[in-house]
Amino acid sequence: MTDLNPFIAGLPKAELHVHHIGSASPRIVSELAARHPDSKVPTDPEALVDYFTFTDFAHFIEVYLSVVDLVRTPEDVRLLTYEVARDMARQNIRYAELTVTPYSSTRRGIDEKAFMEAIEDARTAAETELGVVLRWCFDIPGEAGLAAAEETARLAVDLRPDGLVSFGLGGPEIGVPRPQFKPYFDRARAAGLRSVPHAGETTGPQTVWDALNELGAERIGHGTSAVQDPALLAHLAEHRIALEVCPTSNLATRAVTDLEQHPIKEMVAAGVLVTVNSDDPPMFGTDLNNEYAVAARLLGLDERGVAALAKNAVDASFLDPAGKARITQEIDAYTEQWLAP
Repeated sequence: MTDLNPFIAGLPKAELHVHHIGSASPRIVSELAARHPDSKVPTDPEALVDYFTFTDFAHFIEVYLSVVDLVRTPEDVRLLTYEVARDMARQNIRYAELTVTPYSSTRRGIDEKAFMEAIEDARTAAETELGVVLRWCFDIPGEAGLAAAEETARLAVDLRPDGLVSFGLGGPEIGVPRPQFKPYFDRARAAGLRSVPHAGETTGPQTVWDALNELGAERIGHGTSAVQDPALLAHLAEHRIALEVCPTSNLATRAVTDLEQHPIKEMVAAGVLVTVNSDDPPMFGTDLNNEYAVAARLLGLDERGVAALAKNAVDASFLDPAGKARITQEIDAYTEQWLAP
């Protein structure tokens, strides 16, 4: 069987489901932990491997929030954002919609305007210096309730930074029903932001229906349980509503018990537009290149199949048409050159 890893490594890619703080590499986390020694997060990058081993989704959230607590100043925000882009550039990621949770920073005392300036400064520098185009999805941390939803909507609509394209909802799903967030999504959508909530990761397909019907979802974060409802799969396929699939994440948080049984195969078989993403890559011991390799194995893809998967992400992105055409052409040219005799 052909080793696809070299092809994947050089393949131009887009990523649609990757979290800002969740992308902090062990090097960056350890640097932040050293800056803030009152934290329980280890400063040794090797110790972080054990720290990032999760027993279940609730434990993952607990660990995730402890890393969130390390980002306390605008300088921390800027450092994190630029270094995430640097890691993306190493993987030939050309475009990423980074899920940012501004509420987590502003409630810890970071001035909201300074926060926006920090991410925007990093964004423009990343594009100029690294060739990585970043856009933002501001998401509500569901576990923080409606106060967080109100604050996130206000920050998104009233202080909208140039890179902001979408509005999301993350955090735990159990005990956090989607419909209660409808007014906030309505406000964001009225301001021209696109709707991309998490749904169906650790709950059943009804959560996905709620995201579609109540929150106007244009893409679904995870959607793992959608395969339990054939009518839902048919709806997603008919309306070209993409699923942001994150295989290793689903295993790490126990959303699936066995990678070999991941429902990505059923999603593709049903004609759903599937994109492959890394979610919180260093925390899950992965990166986007590895996720493509996992998906290729599960789906039995060759180089052209992997390239088609990469083009799915470009197609489902909120990049402008010229930007989409540019990356798609780059993917095609790379693939043809790779396969040329």
